[in-house]
Amino acid sequence: MVEATTTKLNSEKYKEYLAGLLAGVATVIIGHPFDTVKVKLQKHHNEVHGVKYRNGLHCTARILQNEGIKGLYRGAASSFIGIGFESSLLFGMYSQTKQALQVKLQSSGPDPVVIIPSAALSGAVISFVLCPTELVKCRMQVQGTDSLVPKSSRYTGPLDCALKTFRTEGVRGNFRGGVTTFLRESVGNAVFFSVYENVRHVMHLQIKDASRDYKSIAELGIGLLSGGLGGVAFWLTVLPLDVAKTMIQTNPDQKCARNPFRVLNMVYKQAGLRGCYAGLGPTIVRAFPANAAAIVTWEFAMKILGIRHD
Repeated sequence: MVEATTTKLNSEKYKEYLAGLLAGVATVIIGHPFDTVKVKLQKHHNEVHGVKYRNGLHCTARILQNEGIKGLYRGAASSFIGIGFESSLLFGMYSQTKQALQVKLQSSGPDPVVIIPSAALSGAVISFVLCPTELVKCRMQVQGTDSLVPKSSRYTGPLDCALKTFRTEGVRGNFRGGVTTFLRESVGNAVFFSVYENVRHVMHLQIKDASRDYKSIAELGIGLLSGGLGGVAFWLTVLPLDVAKTMIQTNPDQKCARNPFRVLNMVYKQAGLRGCYAGLGPTIVRAFPANAAAIVTWEFAMKILGIRHD
């Protein structure tokens, strides 16, 4: 009997990671084009001689004109790998850590003492996966056909980018921007899951007495809204750190500053507060649908896999 219970619990754990993986795939499909625009705006708006874009729409039009639709998905291969694995770890670890803390603290409802450490820990762990994959993604996105990078120096693909980075900068080169990624993910996910859990809890209270058919439809709307608002809150909180990360990871100077606060100070002196929030438009436009899709996919996958989600 004990062995059967243990086997069932282990099976539940694998299912939680699988549900997270599916959520990551949905995030990339919906959100990667917006992310490409964001990265280009962050890179070029904070360079003296960079290509200037008036806004997100102008940047998107330039990409489509010069590179076609594939330009918006440049670097997506590394994103599918990185975000898929990262999302699997994030949602899996968050669910299990939250459950363990709820039992230990005998907590119920969206308790910040449970949510914040669970989310921050999960975010901190996934930063080690995200850093090298996002470095490749950002460098691939920045080097588009309208870039100042000579053709002879361009990367032919994500693997070529990773290998060239390793040859020229060593192992540390692939983890450039690691501290900034760590801060962004731990703080950002604490905010994301706090907003998601609280919005979801409040809205579920409103439909607890509704009919079964209405609840099914309402739950989809709750997932879209709670996930979307969580994503917007995430990026409004940590976008300056993301700007610093992009600057650190795409700077060709291997001796460039790696301290995110020092980088943001330089950005602020050069471009003001607007520079620290470069890419805000496409980031927020992307945040709602991408995170809404991730949450709906995650919750639907857990339901199909038979995982209870309180």
